Amino acid sequence: MQFKRRKAKAAIGAMALALVLSACGGGSGTEGESDYPIADSPEFPSGSTPAKLAESGKITIGVKFDQPGLGFMPPGEDTPVGLDIEMGKIIAGQLGISPSDIQWKETVSDNREPFLQNEAVDIVIASYSITDERQQVVGQAGPYYVTGQQLLVREEDKESITGPDDLEGVKVCSVTGSTSIQTVTEEYGAEPVPFDTYSACVRQLQNGTVDAVTTDGAILLGYAAQSPDELEVVGPVFSEERYGVGYYKGDSQMCTFLTDTINQSFENGSWADAFEATLGESGIETPEPPKTDPCPQG
Repeated sequence: MQFKRRKAKAAIGAMALALVLSACGGGSGTEGESDYPIADSPEFPSGSTPAKLAESGKITIGVKFDQPGLGFMPPGEDTPVGLDIEMGKIIAGQLGISPSDIQWKETVSDNREPFLQNEAVDIVIASYSITDERQQVVGQAGPYYVTGQQLLVREEDKESITGPDDLEGVKVCSVTGSTSIQTVTEEYGAEPVPFDTYSACVRQLQNGTVDAVTTDGAILLGYAAQSPDELEVVGPVFSEERYGVGYYKGDSQMCTFLTDTINQSFENGSWADAFEATLGESGIETPEPPKTDPCPQG
C-alpha cells in the first residue's frame, strides 16, 4: 500500500466525528485477506513461542472492544477494528498467520496481566501503557504508539473542570487497573470511581454519577463525538502513555520477534498505513514512529 501523509484539516468537533466513523472501518481487506505482508514459511528458533505460533497457524490476541479508533467492536459485527487491531494483523502476518486465523479475545484493563500470566492469550494489544510496575509481572514490547491523558466532562461543567488541576475531590471515572485512574488519584487528588470499561464510565458521566472520565485523548474524542452536544474533551495532555504489546514475562525470543516486527512496520510503511486507516481518519497528521525499547537482557 502507498502511504500519504496528511495534514490536520479539521476542527476538534469534526476530528472527533471522523474518529468515531473510523471505528467502523480499518485497514484489512476481505475476510481471510490482509493489507499487510504475510510471511511465507517463516523460520524461528526451534521450540520458541514464535515458532510454535507459526506452526499452529493461529494466534489469540487480547484487545479492547470499546475504544473507538484503537480497539472497537462495531454493533452487529464479529471482528473488532482500530489501530491495535491493525497492529495485531501486522504481527500475525510475520508469523505467517492470516487475519481469518486470529482469535480476538475481549480484554479489559484489569485482566490484561492475568490473561498473559495464565496464557489465556498469546499477546495483548489493548492500549497497554508500558510501565515499570507492569513489567514486574509481564513482558511489554514497543512502544508502537505514544499518546497522552485528557479529561471528558459534561458540557455544562467545561468551565469549572478545565484540566487536571481542577480535580481535587472530584469524582473521576476510568477503568480498573489503568494508569489513568492512578495518575488523577495520586497526582491530582481526584476521587476515583473505577469501572471495567470506558463505555461504562461514559454512561456514569452522562447520568451524573461521576463528573469526569479520564483516559487517552484519542479515545475520549471518540466518545465526545457520539454526544457532541452533551460531552466535551477539555484541558491539556497531562501524561505520556507509551503503548506496548504484552507477552509472557521472560520470553526473550518473543520480545525480540515483537520488537523486530514493530520496527519493521515503521520502516516498510505498514504502521503508517495502519494509523492512516484508523486514528488518522480523524484528520490528524500521522506522527513519527516512536523509538522502541530494547528487550530485557538475561
